[in-house]
Amino acid sequence: MEAAEVLASSSFFAHLGEAGRKRLARLAVRRQFDKGEIIFRDGDPAPGVFVVASGLVRVYKLAPNGKEHVLHLATPGMTFAEVAVLGEFPCPAFAEALEPTACVLLPAEPLLKALREDHRLCLQILSGMAVWVRSLVSLLEGIVLRDAAGRVATYLLEARQERGGAISLPGLKKHLASHLNLTSETLSRVLRQLRDDGLIRETDAGITVEDAKTLQRLGEGLYPRV
Repeated sequence: MEAAEVLASSSFFAHLGEAGRKRLARLAVRRQFDKGEIIFRDGDPAPGVFVVASGLVRVYKLAPNGKEHVLHLATPGMTFAEVAVLGEFPCPAFAEALEPTACVLLPAEPLLKALREDHRLCLQILSGMAVWVRSLVSLLEGIVLRDAAGRVATYLLEARQERGGAISLPGLKKHLASHLNLTSETLSRVLRQLRDDGLIRETDAGITVEDAKTLQRLGEGLYPRV
């Protein structure tokens, strides 16, 4: 997939005009990461804005006691390190490829130079940031206001909308559990109950949503709790 296509697939860059997308595509470089490879570490200089073309990246914080919390699971079309680049501060977390991953990288300095020179492009990127902040607020609302079943139901619906078809969970469910602020045991219990209730179906290809309407009600707390 060409850089322009990868940018076009990302909601962060959805507000770019054709001229802006072409300009950023000319700056882009391809990066390949092996499974388990650390892309950057907490405190590193921000290399640029990454857009996932294929694969899966987890962005996580590491507490002084060694406990990890997954902030973000970046699937194809999603971005990471965008805030550090635009804010011009060091990377505030770690990023690791959970499977063989290809990314498009917009290097920090050329990107910031383009934004300083092109006010229209800058405003379009700000619109993308607004979408990013909205998704972050939605995640925080989910953690604070939804129970375990509601968080899992909402995640599945959002993943289905973003990717379509069967939903492939990370190889280690503990990463998704951490992202949703759950234990691995609770995540497994909720998925099992959703399957037993006929709301989802699990196959070798992943999870298929069988009853989106009821899942939505569960996410809104309007369905008997799992």
